[in-house]
Amino acid sequence: MEDGREERERMTLVARKPCFSLPTACPSCLPVYIYLKFCKIPFSLEFNLIHPDSDQIPFVETGDYVAYNNENGGVIQKLKEDGIVNLDSEVCGIPEWVSITAMVNSWLADAVLYELWVGSDGKSAHKIYYSDLPWPLGKILYYKQVYIVKNLLGITSENAERREEEIYYRATLAYGALSDKLGEQSFFFENRPTSLDAGFLGHVLFTLHALPETSVLRSKLLGHANLVSYAENLKTEYVDANPPSSSIPHSDPSSSTSKRWTPSNWSSKPKTKPKREKTEEEKKYQKRAKYFLATQLVAVLVFLTILSGSDDGGVELGDDDDGLDFE
Repeated sequence: MEDGREERERMTLVARKPCFSLPTACPSCLPVYIYLKFCKIPFSLEFNLIHPDSDQIPFVETGDYVAYNNENGGVIQKLKEDGIVNLDSEVCGIPEWVSITAMVNSWLADAVLYELWVGSDGKSAHKIYYSDLPWPLGKILYYKQVYIVKNLLGITSENAERREEEIYYRATLAYGALSDKLGEQSFFFENRPTSLDAGFLGHVLFTLHALPETSVLRSKLLGHANLVSYAENLKTEYVDANPPSSSIPHSDPSSSTSKRWTPSNWSSKPKTKPKREKTEEEKKYQKRAKYFLATQLVAVLVFLTILSGSDDGGVELGDDDDGLDFE
């Protein structure tokens, strides 16, 4: 009985799929994965392929408890506040730790957003978020996200060059400060991992593995050998060691406690077979798939309506996006 209850309440991380030799290639999901590995608690990993633009992903669930990415400062902060797992209890009162953590979560996070959606050809973003969707829908959702990110970063056609310089300047300062603080240590504070290490390690691994070789951010990071060695060592010790069991759920993130199932190839057309009655789970999944496509179509129409009605001084997608080719 006790073993059965422990198995049912095993922690599960729902994230976006793996690629680029990373357990999950999403820059928001990877730090949560690393944080749970630092905590040394067993957890399962599930991949959601049908909600590429959901701000609830990643999320962690155990029993009836769920911590979503879009609440209370993100999954890691939610896990700490609710007393589930907390690696920061002895460092959260140190001003330097607070300021460095804020720098990683703002300046470096902005730099990754910029490179992923604005400062590159978009192929990495497509592979992480949209490669499992029909090509036209994936491309439209990509342009929608580019528009959102440019608004978030305050980028317009008039200030694009200045904002790019500011973003890279802040990233350069951040790398320098982090390199000086780390020195030859294994971790930034107290010789043990904290959420700062989880966030920064996720950033470094994503930058080195998921961004193209032409990335400006990647070249700036490679200029700090101790930061690269830090990431390589921790990747071997924590990220690559004892990978959790994984599967691909198709449930809606907002109803995460529903039973999950894993068909062998959800995106392919079934072979011709004698007709049979659909199971309840198949009916539910079919309804969810139709609802997802309908909501995405509505979102795209709203996005195009807003974009076409925006002023000339507003955010523009830019000429560089016109030639995007995912094929």
